[in-house]
Amino acid sequence: MLEEQGPEWMSEEVKTGTTIIAVEFDGGVVLGSDSRVSAGASVVNRVMNKLSPLHDRIYCALSGSAADAQTIAEAVNYQLDVHSMELGEDPLVCSAATLVKNISYQYKEELSAHLIVGGWDRRGGGQVYATLSGLLTRQPFALGGSGSSYVYGYLDAEYRAGAGRTDTQRLVVDTLSLAMSRDGSSGGVAYLVTIDGDGVEEKVFLGNELPTFYDQ
Repeated sequence: MLEEQGPEWMSEEVKTGTTIIAVEFDGGVVLGSDSRVSAGASVVNRVMNKLSPLHDRIYCALSGSAADAQTIAEAVNYQLDVHSMELGEDPLVCSAATLVKNISYQYKEELSAHLIVGGWDRRGGGQVYATLSGLLTRQPFALGGSGSSYVYGYLDAEYRAGAGRTDTQRLVVDTLSLAMSRDGSSGGVAYLVTIDGDGVEEKVFLGNELPTFYDQ
């Protein structure tokens, strides 16, 4: 879960957790996240949306410190607005990811945040970029947060290149549900954002709407 910053951070190790995911499909991308936010050992928000818009068809998934991650997202959102006005057209997904990477690297000693960038543009279609401490790499799918360690193998096995929109949405929801059931730091509801050439679709899956598996 994302963490709210508190005075104890001055003397204690920062512990964060969440589950974020982004997956490309044929013609677009699906981003998803859990919704739990903590402050120390307490859950302070069960329904925070960790999928933040950077531009009309570019979003990012947030993990780490809530304040740090949101600050990066807001800074990139502003810079992309200026960039698109200067160009006279919508920015590229790679441009957004590069801005996130630059800020993450410049302030890597001060900020505790990891953002996954996903979106659609006229040149590259649906794209997913992982950004971490100056890293920038395009991937067919990306995972982040403490819950990711439980589901990497599942996503490796179930991902299919060229899959359709509906199948990819189902894959993201299944992966989030598995991570949330195993990781004590992830939970709440599941947020989904689907982006393609037709626009953006946002969905929320409540706890009783999430799929269950054999041991649940």
